[in-house]
Amino acid sequence: MQIQINTDSNIDGGEDLIRRASDRISGILERFESQLTRIEAHLSDQNAHKGGPEDKQCVLEARPNGQPPVAVTHRAETVEDAYTGAADSMANLLDSRFGRLHQTKGGESIRHLPVE
Repeated sequence: MQIQINTDSNIDGGEDLIRRASDRISGILERFESQLTRIEAHLSDQNAHKGGPEDKQCVLEARPNGQPPVAVTHRAETVEDAYTGAADSMANLLDSRFGRLHQTKGGESIRHLPVE
């Protein structure tokens, strides 16, 4: 799974930020690694000239194998909280999406559990 980090002109996109963001996003989404081709993170400061609460934003886009891309957005006080929150939201979205794909009608239910 390839992870690409993009920043706007208001965020210092140095090697340290890129490494930390890649490691964190990869750690949260590693269970989906075989189902994703690429993750793109777009980090921005929404009102850099003014500052303010929750002005850091991360738009995280995932490209599942053979499916259209999905995206989530998270705003936070810090860049780290923004990409961590976006990765958590993406994990929830992918759990829902892939869970539905692998469930089949007539699959196991509580009625089919062995009685002990």
